[in-house]
Amino acid sequence: MHEIVEPQRFFLEEGPDVPNNPDLPVLIYPQVLGDRVTDRAGAFEQRFIGSGWGGTWRNGIFRYHHFHPDAHEALGIARGMVEVQLGGETGKRFELKAGDLVVLPAGTGHKNLSASDDLLVIGAYPPGQENYSICRNKAEVQSMPELARPESDPFYGREGPLLRAW
Repeated sequence: MHEIVEPQRFFLEEGPDVPNNPDLPVLIYPQVLGDRVTDRAGAFEQRFIGSGWGGTWRNGIFRYHHFHPDAHEALGIARGMVEVQLGGETGKRFELKAGDLVVLPAGTGHKNLSASDDLLVIGAYPPGQENYSICRNKAEVQSMPELARPESDPFYGREGPLLRAW
């Protein structure tokens, strides 16, 4: 096991189009896989599943602003790079590359602004949040549901930094 990568934390204020999450920060774990992993997609899937996060998928990130009011989401960048905007139209831009992990608290707006042709993202959700809604505007949601905080970090399990950050 390699050394634990401490995530960068970013709080996002409510935007005109998305609620974001006033209580929980976005977490970005830079190069969480290290440089010796060849099958990043498989490594992210193993870590997510081993940490109890499910509903895993392989794809990209939508090219429109959206959020999940009823689920926290882990996004592992397995291949390529992507510039994302987090927080909706007035949010912040981040460049993510293969080996990075971002964890979005429920309500956080996210959009793919541009990406390499080979982008591959692995997504996962805490237990009980695998059947999530996709909303494009906060007007679609009467109120944000109270969600339990995850009992484990999606990458490091029960001893991971998410538990301290959230």
